[in-house]
Order: sequence, then C-alpha cells, then structure tokens
Amino acid sequence: MAVSPATLPPKKKRSSDSDERLLRSLLLRSKETSSLSPIPFVLYRNSNSIIRKTKLLTLLLEELVVDHVVPSFPASAVLCFEELYIVLQSIKTLIEDCCNGSKLWLLIQQQSVANKFHEFTLELSTLIDIFPVKAMNLSQDVEELVNLIRKQCSKTAAWMDEKDINLRNDVLEKLDRIKSEIVPQQTKLKEIFTRLQLTDSTSCTEEIEILEEEVRNQSDEISKAEIISLIGLVRYAKCVLYGESSPRVPRGRKKSNSTDLTIPADFRCPISLDLVRDPVVVSTGQTYDRASINLWIESGHTTCPKTGQTLDHTGMIPNRALRNLIIMWCREHRIPFESTETKEKVTGESTNKTLFEATKMTVTFLLEKASASQSLEMANRFVYELRALAKTDSNSRACIADADGLPLLVKFLSSDNPNLQINAVTTILNLSIHDANKTKIMETEGVVNGIVEVLRTGATWEAKGNAAATIFSLTGVPVYRKKLGRKSRVIKGLMELARTGPISSKRDALVAILNLAGDRETVGKLLEVGVVEMASEVMDGLPEEGVTVLEAVVKKGGLAAITAAFHVIRKLATVLRDGTERAQESAAATLVNVCRKGGSEIVSELAAIPGIERVIWEVMGMGTGRGRRKAATLLRILRRWAAGLYGNATAAYSTTSSSSTTTTRVVLPG
Repeated sequence: MAVSPATLPPKKKRSSDSDERLLRSLLLRSKETSSLSPIPFVLYRNSNSIIRKTKLLTLLLEELVVDHVVPSFPASAVLCFEELYIVLQSIKTLIEDCCNGSKLWLLIQQQSVANKFHEFTLELSTLIDIFPVKAMNLSQDVEELVNLIRKQCSKTAAWMDEKDINLRNDVLEKLDRIKSEIVPQQTKLKEIFTRLQLTDSTSCTEEIEILEEEVRNQSDEISKAEIISLIGLVRYAKCVLYGESSPRVPRGRKKSNSTDLTIPADFRCPISLDLVRDPVVVSTGQTYDRASINLWIESGHTTCPKTGQTLDHTGMIPNRALRNLIIMWCREHRIPFESTETKEKVTGESTNKTLFEATKMTVTFLLEKASASQSLEMANRFVYELRALAKTDSNSRACIADADGLPLLVKFLSSDNPNLQINAVTTILNLSIHDANKTKIMETEGVVNGIVEVLRTGATWEAKGNAAATIFSLTGVPVYRKKLGRKSRVIKGLMELARTGPISSKRDALVAILNLAGDRETVGKLLEVGVVEMASEVMDGLPEEGVTVLEAVVKKGGLAAITAAFHVIRKLATVLRDGTERAQESAAATLVNVCRKGGSEIVSELAAIPGIERVIWEVMGMGTGRGRRKAATLLRILRRWAAGLYGNATAAYSTTSSSSTTTTRVVLPG
C-alpha cells in the first residue's frame, strides 16, 4: 500500500546553532592540542611536527568561526568536523601519555609510537582532502589555508630520529651487558639518563614507580619481562649515579600521623591488628591480611585464628571488594597504600635474569659505599637506599643478606645519628620479611642483641617501633618465638614500649607481645613483668589491641593469669559494652576463660556489675559470629552460677539480673 509523503515524519534538519556549537567545540579541542609541548626526551620531531599541523588547523577553524555565513554546514562538512574532533582528541591523549609515562619504555617502544603519529597525520590528510571547500563558500584566504594544511599533511612520511634509535640501542646494550654479569660503564650510563632527563634520585624513583604500574597494566608476558629488566637498570643507575643524594621524604610521609587515626575495625587484620593491605578469605570465611595469615600457617597452626575452627585447606581467595574499600579509605585520609599483592605481581622478577643481576650489582655498590663512607651522614644516604631496595621484593632482600649486609647494618644500629639508626633497623625489618633471612638474622652475631638494644634505648620512637616490628616478624617461626621469649630484655623492652610509646609504636609492641603469648613458657615471663596490668592500661586508648593481648595471655597463662585478671573484670565489661565488634568478641572470650577457670568468686564479681546481662544480650544479638557464641556461653555461666552450680548464688545477682532485663540504660563503670 502506498504511503502518502504527508504521513511521513519530516526529516530532521540540523540547525545553525548546533553547527556553530560543533565548530566551537572543535576549535577548543584544536587549541588544547596545539598548546601542548613536544615530547622533550624522545620523538621530539614527530610530536613537534603534528603539533605544528594542529596549530594550522586552529587558524583554519578560527577563520571558519568568524566567516560562518551559511545557515548550516553541508553534511559532508559536519562529518569531517566530527571525525576531526576524534583525531585531535587521540593526538592529545597520545602526547600526554608519552610525556607522563615511562621515558625508558617510550624509548624502547619508539617505533610503534612513531607509527601512531604517522597514522594520525594520514587521517588528518584524508579529512582535509574530503573537506567540501567549494560547498562551504569560503573566502580565498581560507581556501589557501586549507591547501597549505593539505600540503603539509600529505608529504609526511613515517620516520624516526637517528639519535633516538642510537639511544635505544645503547639502552638495550646495557641490559644485555647486565644480563651477562658485566657492570655497565658509569659515564655511558650517565649520558643515557641525562638524555632521558632522569637526572636525580627523585626522577629515577618516579620512573621506577611508573614502570611498576606499567607491569601491572601489561598483559603481554614479553613486554612485562622487558619492563622488569628496565626496572633493574633504573634501580642500579639511581644508586650508582645519584646514590649520594639526600634521602627523600617518601610520598605521603604523614604516615606517622595516619597511624594515629582510628582504623575501621573491618579494615584491620585480626592477627596483626594493623591495616589490611592484601585481604584474603580463608576456608572458614574469615578475612585476614595475606602476609599475617601466611605467617600464621607457616608457623604450624592449622586453625582459624579468629574462630578456632580447623582450616579445611590452606587456600586463600582475594577479597577484592574489601581491598577496594580500604584503598578508597586510604585515599580519603591521604594514607599511602602499598598492597603486598601488587608488589608480588611486580616481582614476577625471580625469573628475570637481567633484574636479578642488576639487583646484585646495586647491592654490592651500596654496601661498598656505605662501608667506605667517611661520615655517618654519607653512610646514612647509602643505608637509606638499602632500606628502599629491601622493601621492593624478595630477590632484593635475599641479595642484601647473601652479600653479608647484616654485619654492616649491625654496626649502624648503635650509631649516634638517629636517621642512620632508623634506616639500619628498618632495613633489617624489611629483610626479615623473607623467610630465609630470618635464620640469618637470628644466627648472625650481634644482630638480635642490636635490635633489642634499639628497642630499649633507641634514639627515636620510630626506631623502637621498627625494632619491635622486627621481633614480631621473627617470632613467626615457633623456634625463634621460644628463643626470643626467653630473653628478659626482649620482654621488658616490648612492655615498656607498649606502656609509654606513641600509638604507632604501641601497636608494634603489642603485636609482638601477642605473638610471644603463643608460647606458654613466655606467657609466664610476661605475667611476671605485669602484662595484664599493661593490657589494662592500653585498653584506655587501644581497647581492641589491649583486650586481644589479654585474651591470649589468659588462654595460656593458667591460675596466675586468672588471678591477675580479676582486677580488670569491670574494664572488660566496659569494652564489652562500648568496644568495636572485634574488641567485644575478645572481651567476651576473655571473660569466658576467666570465669571458667576462676570459679564463683570471679563470676560473682562479673554478676555484681549492674546491667551486665543486658550488655551480653546485645552482643549476642549484634556481635560477630564468634562474639555471639562467646556471649551466649558467658550468659549460661552466669545463669548456672545463679542456680548455685558455681557455688552459693547471691541475692545480689538475682536482683541485678532482674533489674537489668527491665532497665533501658546499662550502667557500667566509665
């Protein structure tokens, strides 16, 4: 059936306003692109050439905006403008990526990048060729400008600067020499890095960070291997060429302040009590930091630390949802976030021969320079670089220990220079992360005693805290836990730091004490020096950490622990009421242990607290899974005691129990 043209919807016509908006948007994009600076260190001529062409385009578009006399543009012109906008955006993105990305990786990839510049130039040429000059009713001057741009774009051929090619070959030659265990010449290395504008320690560090990010973004294994080799080259050059530069303050150095923040309970590892960096879920469904749970399992444990359930298997599933939330929280509070997961991804380096040899060369250079330094300030600069290197990956940690770095570091632990002491003890802490190094640290003469001395008499809280963190790392091995637990100086040093240190140092000491409390013999020593009283004091500022230590001590401390804990019953009840979910969980577990082992006297002390039953009911209703179970057990203990099964029930409890179920406000000591 024929359809009358009148019944069809009218064809939509472009308005002159929309054409003008398109033209002005295109002009703005062209101005942004033409205002960019050429890439200064490589592919300068390629980037400069295409920027010059965009400047001519800007002149053309400005003329078109001024001479826009036709009511609307032809469809072919509109299509040209739309495609031109996309090409200009692509050129802008390419130049910005090249300027902001890795200089070395751009040098290696210069052929493919030069081809992209050529492709964009050809696209510009094509668009100018099909531009409907006649239909636009342009002035003669504008037509001449179009012809000039057409001529400029059409005669361009793909090419690369010979200097860039030679520089690339020099870098590849250096990588091959390092792979063959041949130390590169410093003068030639200096020339390469100067040409790439990597002229100091800071610029090299930034280059390494960009390369590490590039590794994480790469899916091609060959490219990953090439980038990892470049990381090794930059690390070596940074130390050899600029190793004597002053240690920089790391980005986000406000970390010491950030540790004073209240970390959300869900973002804390139940084992280390610190911010989770790489959250993983174990077979019981609980989430831990990967490093902490690995340490727990490697220490011979077969149960879930939080629930006590036997682990069906030791497999772990990354908790990416929680990790993303933690990253967002860290960014919000300006806390640097380094994930052990991403570090390990970057360190798929164990099989990279070039990186391994570069690391060995770097370590040898730094140790020789630090040992030969005539002043403590100069030695500090090289030890600082060792500290940074030891933080990067397992290969670096192994290389430093294998090169006899520990005896040199021990010498600096007793230094009068506070910064040198901090860097030395922190380097040892970083080395201890590598399992094989734990044995070397324990067996190398003077290392353990040096760490303990820093713990007790260190020049700064940071040094003392890192000494405590080193002890925590070493106590992950059961035999070393026993050995360190027998040293009174270790116990007293940790206790003193937990009592008097700032928040961050307190936490370092508490996690070490928590690890030591896994050994029954050590718990006896902890009780002798007042660990229960210390935990009670700490609970005022760090309730979660304090009550967790108390739980571990009561669990293995026997009658002495129960007797000591009698005086903190009311404080535990306060934590049970006001603490975080995890603090409530530990408080409930501690009260269960104390009541079971301490008999009716302790139960009556708990029962005499007004409102305690209501508090327990609240934990049963809103606590964690383990917290609810422990609260239910605690309630059963109180009721058995009231029924006379723990001794003579007092009228006081009956009255308290009755009133607590009817009152609306819990009254506990504040």
